[in-house]
Amino acid sequence: MQGKFSVRRLAIAAVTAAMYAALSYVAYGFNSAFGPVQFRISEALTLLPFLFPETAWGLFVGCILTNLLSQYGAVDIVFGSLATLLAGLWTARCRSKWTAAIPPVVCNGVIVSAVVAYGTNGFSRAFWPAWGYNVLTISGSEAVLCFVLGIILVDALEKSGAAGKLQGSHAA
Repeated sequence: MQGKFSVRRLAIAAVTAAMYAALSYVAYGFNSAFGPVQFRISEALTLLPFLFPETAWGLFVGCILTNLLSQYGAVDIVFGSLATLLAGLWTARCRSKWTAAIPPVVCNGVIVSAVVAYGTNGFSRAFWPAWGYNVLTISGSEAVLCFVLGIILVDALEKSGAAGKLQGSHAA
């Protein structure tokens, strides 16, 4: 059942894409969606693939829609969104919610930090110091969002029983 395509799984991915984009647009309105200091509340959703693997693709689409607003242009649309997809696919393979919070922190910390450093400095001598600074700031905010809000979200879905219902484990 895990690998089968279904309308339910497609709908879950689509709703995830819409939620990610909508929450990111709110962060954009507060000027906290892009740059070396990012605080997208939508990043808490990056733990959803732990419960629902199909949401990795929804997060990817939502990130593309968000990154259309990025001042870093095509580089962020491509590489920033691929960082989210990579994190989502990796998160889906994790065995605990605590390890599931690690992939988004690592992928964004490494890849998105490089996107921001490149967008600000190109490949000049300033790239590496900017990348190092961005790794600290982007990974730090991502860690807060994933290890605090993301874990709270996963706990809430598990305790409410919604995770089981959305996965289709209840009798239809």
